[in-house]
Amino acid sequence: MNIVITGSIAFDYLMSFPGDFLEHVKPERIQKLSLSFLVDEMRKQRGGCAPNIAFSLALLGEHPIVMGTAGLDFGEYRIWLESSGVDTSGIKIVPDVFTASFFVTTDQQQNQIASFYTGAMAHARELSFYDFDRPVDLTIVSPNDPEAMDKYPAECKALGIPYIYDPSQQIVRSSPTSLRNGVEGADILIVNDYEFELLKDRTGMTDADVRAAVNRAVIVTLGAEGALIWADEKIKVPAVPPQQIVDPTGVGDAFRAGLIKGLALGLPWEVCGRIGSLAATYVLETHGPQTHYYTLPEFVSRYREAFGEDAFTSII
Repeated sequence: MNIVITGSIAFDYLMSFPGDFLEHVKPERIQKLSLSFLVDEMRKQRGGCAPNIAFSLALLGEHPIVMGTAGLDFGEYRIWLESSGVDTSGIKIVPDVFTASFFVTTDQQQNQIASFYTGAMAHARELSFYDFDRPVDLTIVSPNDPEAMDKYPAECKALGIPYIYDPSQQIVRSSPTSLRNGVEGADILIVNDYEFELLKDRTGMTDADVRAAVNRAVIVTLGAEGALIWADEKIKVPAVPPQQIVDPTGVGDAFRAGLIKGLALGLPWEVCGRIGSLAATYVLETHGPQTHYYTLPEFVSRYREAFGEDAFTSII
């Protein structure tokens, strides 16, 4: 299958403050806030929804195409993705700007101060499915430049491309009309449980309205409780217990990769969800969304331990 992954491409800068932010905030001066924190740790890691999904999907044996925009600092990141089995031919480099970047400082109480630099991501609206020189069998519209997220579903519907709609972090930035347009005619909608409620509030849609608007399935991830897949019937998929919990960043992206792998193989919904659950757990056990590793036989072996024999273990 020609699988195209759209979404943000970014670097994450993660910093740790060895104290409590609140100890340095004076309530009586909150109207004129000026703070500076000396951090004792910083990690730069590769991120962005599209590369995160594509990386795990490549580990699962696919060769996904990333469609997105990056900046002048993307060179080493491109080499990393290509060496991991990701097709970067759909990535456009925007000169004179940096790749989108997420900066977050976390204190000892897990309070966070964060900022996001849009950078090259703002140019994602300039890309188009009409420019692909090969057929696209499946795509996912994951968080990205808001105008791009409006454009891509419309193009997919016009071109007959099945798409997974994944508005998640951009629900609050999207208008009710944009969200409705993305949901209506999507092959699959995927959000977490909080985002599902937010989506319904923003659009005025009910559970039944959302399901009726989506062609094949509504998927709601539930964190440690697994996921709910609402296709012809509602299927509860359990999470795979982690060997250790290190960092939840990118767990949802990995679930999406596992789900897409199951779809590419034509497997039943329950099995697609199981593959997603295990892929997510691998990310939870490591620092960052692209530092985990497994071979396909290793993945299948652990899958068999968690779920036993099923259509996935027999087809791989």
